[in-house]
Amino acid sequence: MSLPTRAQSHQLLTKYIKNAALIHHCQLVAVAMETYAKTLSEDPELWYATGLLHDLDWEKYPDEHPHKAIAELLNDYPPELRAAVAAHAPQRTGKQPVTTLDQYLFACDEISGLMHAVSLMRPGGFTDMKPKSIKKKLKDKSFAANVSRADIDQGFALIGKTPDEHIQFLIEVFQTIN
Repeated sequence: MSLPTRAQSHQLLTKYIKNAALIHHCQLVAVAMETYAKTLSEDPELWYATGLLHDLDWEKYPDEHPHKAIAELLNDYPPELRAAVAAHAPQRTGKQPVTTLDQYLFACDEISGLMHAVSLMRPGGFTDMKPKSIKKKLKDKSFAANVSRADIDQGFALIGKTPDEHIQFLIEVFQTIN
C-alpha cells in the first residue's frame, strides 16, 4: 500500500481537526517523528504521517479515539501506521507499543504536549530551552495536569533514551519549526 502525500495527509488532518492547538500538537509530533526516522534510517514520510495523524479522531470523536481513525479514517494508510496509532493509546486499545514506529510515537506524543506548554510560558519559546526546565515541570503534577507522566516515563524506556537525551533531541527539533 502506498502512502498518501503530505498534502493529502494535511488535508485529512484539517478535515477532522479544527482546533489550532491540536493541529500544532500533531505537527510537532510529526516533525519529531520524521527527524527520529532520519536518525534511525527509517522511512521519514511514514513516520511523519504517523505523527501527524495520530490524534486524527480526537476532536470529533473523543470517546472513540483512536478506534474511529483506525477503523474508518485511515483506510488509505499502511497497516503499520494504523497499528502505531492504536499502540499510542494502549489503555483504550489494549495494543502495546512493540515496533520501533509504535515506540517512538508513544515516546514523542505526551512529552511534546508538555514541552509545548512549557514553551508557551517562555518569552523565547523553545529558544535556549534546557532539559532541566522540562524535567522540573514533569515533577509539577499541577502543570499540564492532563499530560500523563507515567506515559512519558514509559516512552523514555521504550526508546532507550534518558530524559535528558530525548528532551534535548526534541528541543533541537522544535527550535527548527517554532
